[in-house]
Parts: sequence; structure tokens; C-alpha cells
Amino acid sequence: MNGCAITPAALDEQKNKDRAAALIARMAADQEPVTAPVDLYNAMARAIKYNLDYRVEVMDQALRTRDLDLKRFDMLPKLLVDLDYSGRNNESGGFSRSLLTGRISLEPSTSSDREVLATDLTMSWDVLDFGLSYVRAQQAADEVMLSEERKRKVINRIVEDVRSAYWRAVSAQRLLTKITDLEKVTQEALEQAEQQQSTGLTAPLSALSYQRELLSIRREAQTLARELSVAKQQLAALMNVPPETQFQVVLPPRNTPWQPVRMQNAEMLRMAIENRPELREVAYQIRSNDREGVAAILRTLPSLRLFVGADWSSNSYLYNNNWMGYGARASWNVLNVFRLPADKARVQAQNDLLDERAKALTMAVATQVQVSRARYEFRLRELDTAQRYLAVQSKIENQFDAGFKAEKLSRQTLIREQMNTVVSEVRLDVALADLQNAYANIYASIGIDPIDNSMSSSDSVEVLSNKLRTLWAQRDDALAATTTRRQ
Repeated sequence: MNGCAITPAALDEQKNKDRAAALIARMAADQEPVTAPVDLYNAMARAIKYNLDYRVEVMDQALRTRDLDLKRFDMLPKLLVDLDYSGRNNESGGFSRSLLTGRISLEPSTSSDREVLATDLTMSWDVLDFGLSYVRAQQAADEVMLSEERKRKVINRIVEDVRSAYWRAVSAQRLLTKITDLEKVTQEALEQAEQQQSTGLTAPLSALSYQRELLSIRREAQTLARELSVAKQQLAALMNVPPETQFQVVLPPRNTPWQPVRMQNAEMLRMAIENRPELREVAYQIRSNDREGVAAILRTLPSLRLFVGADWSSNSYLYNNNWMGYGARASWNVLNVFRLPADKARVQAQNDLLDERAKALTMAVATQVQVSRARYEFRLRELDTAQRYLAVQSKIENQFDAGFKAEKLSRQTLIREQMNTVVSEVRLDVALADLQNAYANIYASIGIDPIDNSMSSSDSVEVLSNKLRTLWAQRDDALAATTTRRQ
């Protein structure tokens, strides 16, 4: 009746509010505050230390490790303690009858007290259960390694995203103020043009064309501002910094020399096939599936149970009320023998599926390696073009500025060139961000971890960022090498 009385119940409104408030408070609790401008490796360190997606994978691996600990206990013998109390309101007597003559051979008698307390301590060990538990423990160990590969995949993605978001945040910090000021100047020129049109000081068509060009400049400025305004929030999310936190990023030089990839294609492909988390996951899955085949064979074998125990009873009619017991018992589920071919067929089908998946992933990884290399080299050329374009545009703006001050050129023309300069700067920063993303993608494509074994989330942000800077300097990261030399 109590079971039938259970009905779905929504969360209490106050408890739901308390839950939401607690989640918000805990989202970024116990973190080092941002007290100084954030550079790229500081941002990477904060992401590694505090990013919640990565922490979920870390906790998942810890859970798999605890599961493995539990599986180890399944291999141990069972040690059972039993306590039994029984009582009745009369004697448990009995008599015997001869099967030959049918006569009662004994008077009713008893061999047990009305109340009996009995205990036993028995250790038992099933050889077949031990074998199956050993296989399951090996599979649980494979699950730990699978979670490690998933963790590697997540941290590669996070570091790749941090690089791109950081450079976009740099562009935002450099240019948002300039874009805002340019939009204000454009608005003032637009109001002045509208006033001239209303007073008839200029021809209507010329005034409208002028306003259209100013509005086009203003629209492009607003588009750039919209794209850059969320850059810091995206970086803050990756670092798990509360969205309302105000922070500055270190503005790295735009002229840092970036080198082409030095590694040969064949070497990159070999490293990718050896190290990519997706392929290593499949390898662990194949190994675990092979062990499932061993478990299927073990299930067809007879079970042998060995036991030994110490017993005691309060029954006063017993001649020996404490004794040692031991024995063995064998059992065999014969039907499992007929099930074996189906089990083996399933294991083989799973192996075939995993093998095809491995081949498909190998082709995908090989393609990604080539694409990441080509993409990086293309981004290098794009960056060079963007740098040259900005240099030329800056010189053009200087010429127009001098012409405007000499009253030889209109304000509209100067504003247009100022806007072109800002757009050129944004494109250069976008090219830098894309190059950084492509650079991180090369290491992700060949499965090289963005961290090493010397790094731990228990390190402080400063210590972790210094280790990252040193590691990436060894990997020909031009920015890391420059900042390391400065230190």
C-alpha cells in the first residue's frame, strides 16, 4: 500500500531557489582571482586548472578507478559470519517407525533445546568466480584507460579553443575603443550631413550618397564591435571565470615570427596513429572485447567451490557444540556449453566492427594531419598578407590625414580610410587567431598532449603557466620562446 502511494513530486520552490543559488556560488568557488593581465599561457593554465568540462573528465576517470578497486575485491574469497537464533514454545520431539514391521521403535524424544543460538564463520572460494572476476577487473582497468583517452581529447580541444579565444580577446581589447570612437565620429558626420541636406546647402543626391556611405561605415563598425564584444566572455568561460569579472589580457606583439612546420609528413602520420585518443580508445575497446571472449569460455567450465569454517551452537544436546567444517562442491551449467558458439560469434562481430572503425578513424586522422599542416601553412601566408596590407593601409591613412588637415580632402574620405585601417587591424588579429588555432590543431591532429606529466591541477596558476610556457617554447611556439627569453 505504501508503494502504491508514491507519486511524482516537483521540487519545492524554495529548495529549487536554494539549489540554483548554491550552484551559482559553487560554479567558480575556491579559484585564484584574476589580479593581473592574463597572457596566453596564464589563460591555458586557468583552463587546465578550472575548466569544468575538463574537471568532469577528471572526475569520471576517478570514478572508473574506484570501480576498478571494487572489481579487485570480487577476486577475494568470501568470508561470511552467520548468527542464528531460534526458539519455540514446546519441545521439538520425534519418534521412529520400522519400515519392515511398522512398529514404533522409540518413545518420543528430543535432541534440541527450545532456544538455540548458533554461529559460524565460513570462508569460501569459487574458482570459476575468481576467473570471471579477474577478467572483469581487467576490463575495468581498460575502462580507466578509456577515460584517460577521453580526458586527453577534451584537454586538447580546450587548449585549442583557448588559443583562438585569447587572440580574439586581444583584438577586442586593442580595437573596441577605436571602433567605438570611430562610430561616434561617423554619427557626428552623419548628423552634420543630414543638417546640410535639410538646409539645402548641398545637392540632394550628393548629400544622400554621402549619408549612405557613412551609414555603410557605421554598419561595418557595429558588425565588428558585435563580433569582438563577446571575445572576452568566451575566453572567461574557457577559464571558468565568472562572466561579470573584468580583466585585461596581455597584448602580444603582432610581428612575432612564426615558422613553418619542420616535421615530415610521414613522421606526423606515424605519431598521429600512435597517439590520437580516438584510435587508442578503439585499441582498448578491442582488448576489452578479446577479454569478453575469455569470459565466454570460462562460463562453460564447471564451478568448484571450496569452503572451510568454524561453527558453534548453544544446543546442550550436542556432544561437540563447536567444530570445524570443510568441504568442496562442484557444479556445471551444461547449457552454457551450447551458448558458447553464439557468445564467440558476438565477440567476433564486435571485433570486426571495432576493426572497421579503427580503419575508418585511421583514414580520418591521416586526412586531418594533412589538412592541419596545409591549413597552418595557408594561415601563415594569410598572416603575411594581412601584415603587409595593414602596413600599406596605415601609410594611406597618414596621407589622407595630411590631406584633410591641409583642407584638400573631405572628412568623409578620412573617416572611410580610418575605418579601412581598423578593418585591416581586425583582419590581422583574426589572421593571428586563426594561425594560433591552426598551430594548436597540428598538435591535436598528431595526438601530442598540450601538457606533460610534470603538470598538475594542484599547481598554482603561476607555476602551471610557467611550465606551459617552457613546454611550448620547446615545441617551437614563437610566442612562448619570446616571453621565456624575456623572463
